[in-house]
Amino acid sequence: MTTPTRPTKALIYCRVSSAKQATDGHGLESQEARCRHHAQSIGCEVEAVFPDDVSGGGDFMKRPGMVALLSYLDAQRGRKNYVVIFDDLKRFARDTEFHIKLRHAFRMRGASIECPNFRFEDTPEGEFIETVLAAQGQLERKQNSRQVVQKMTARASAGYWLFLPPVGYRFADVTGHGRMLVRDEPVASVVAEALNGYASGRLQTLTEVQRFLQAQPAYPKARNGEVHMSHIAQLLTRQLYAGYFSIESWGLHLVRGQHEALITLETHEAILARRQGVRNAPARKDLSADFPLRNFVVCGCCGEPLTACWSKGRSKRYPYYLCDTRGCGEYRKSVRKEKLEGEFDVMLASLQPTATLFHAAFAMIRELWEMKLGNIQQRRTLWEQELRQLNGQVEQLLDRAVEATSSQLAAAYERRIHDLELRKAVLNEKIATTTQTGPSFGRTYRTAFEFLANPCRLWRSERVEDRRAVLKLVWGQRLAYDRKTGYRTAETALPFKVLETLRVLCERVVEPIGIEPTTF
Repeated sequence: MTTPTRPTKALIYCRVSSAKQATDGHGLESQEARCRHHAQSIGCEVEAVFPDDVSGGGDFMKRPGMVALLSYLDAQRGRKNYVVIFDDLKRFARDTEFHIKLRHAFRMRGASIECPNFRFEDTPEGEFIETVLAAQGQLERKQNSRQVVQKMTARASAGYWLFLPPVGYRFADVTGHGRMLVRDEPVASVVAEALNGYASGRLQTLTEVQRFLQAQPAYPKARNGEVHMSHIAQLLTRQLYAGYFSIESWGLHLVRGQHEALITLETHEAILARRQGVRNAPARKDLSADFPLRNFVVCGCCGEPLTACWSKGRSKRYPYYLCDTRGCGEYRKSVRKEKLEGEFDVMLASLQPTATLFHAAFAMIRELWEMKLGNIQQRRTLWEQELRQLNGQVEQLLDRAVEATSSQLAAAYERRIHDLELRKAVLNEKIATTTQTGPSFGRTYRTAFEFLANPCRLWRSERVEDRRAVLKLVWGQRLAYDRKTGYRTAETALPFKVLETLRVLCERVVEPIGIEPTTF
């Protein structure tokens, strides 16, 4: 019987649980030094070192260093006898099942294993002790994992987000809170404007949201300079922007975050309702600053949207709008851009109210605002009453869920409870808002009144989104244009209808010149 040749070449494997431990500490260096000293004591020359900075959860095949070590043994199989040295048995495999599998993997490759503080023996007693120590390592690993999850769950239940911050937020150390989410300006304001714009309908489609974000220099983009649609869809559905978050795997639902919300929960629900409701047709990609009225002005003959193009002349190019609908009497008959848009400018300027009319409308809406503030206590009382009713419904459903005899019925009760909790959060947000001193009337309606006072100012913007917004805010429908008679009478949006009604009323109350005032 031949005695097996004692290995003269050694391979060292050392591991820490994270990359931070590898960079901030000296765990890998100290392990390697101990393993080299052990290799010298048994008369072996170290041929290679395989480090790892990942845990792998006990599975050695999830560790790049261990995979490289096994591949190295496969490449050298039959040429040399190796001894693989570990600093500690816990660095081998902190899982009983994977410990046995890894031992078998080394045995199949003809490699022995050594450890400075443990002696491996191929005896029943040695295998028993080795298995017990491996089971102890597995127990410690699972206990550490449980403690980490418990601490993270406690931190998250207190309202602190623990994972990667979404666009518009960043992590910062805040006194009294520790590390938490804070607004990342100016991106946070851009995100808030995009979310509010989509919820209100100012940005009707995902494409319009995409154009808005791509036009913002501060907003992060992909390498090709674009904002992907998948990113926008995720942006619109992030509950975190409303100041709440849910981690269902940890049993956390609708947790009120400690961070500052970019939008209200009611706005978030409006976004979700729009996403789940009737989908709008995607915005046309051929909209440009050259032809802002394309796809909004329709042919007066067939009612189809006008298209536009540049026509090449002898010395330069000329812009035209035209109807491209086959079978229409105006098919391919063009209208000069300056004529169609010039008549549009005149029609838009005619909607600009006089100073007297504007001040009258401002005074009326201010009076309505003050009446609304006067009724705020009544609305708060109604919300508090509804909140008490919801609390009673939740308690009833909890009792039914506990007594449910089937998992399907219990799941249905849980879904209903989640819906009621969401409604409760919205009501609590409204009640909290009514107790705070809100913005003044001027700050609230400043942008709206600036637009009503002079809609032409926004129309002269160089941004396509602003000019398209004017079309949606001023008219309730598309404009019909006839080449011979020009624009047909179009129905304006509600604010301009109100201004027109006020204008008529003001003209009626003004007495004709030279007539004695009426006595009542």
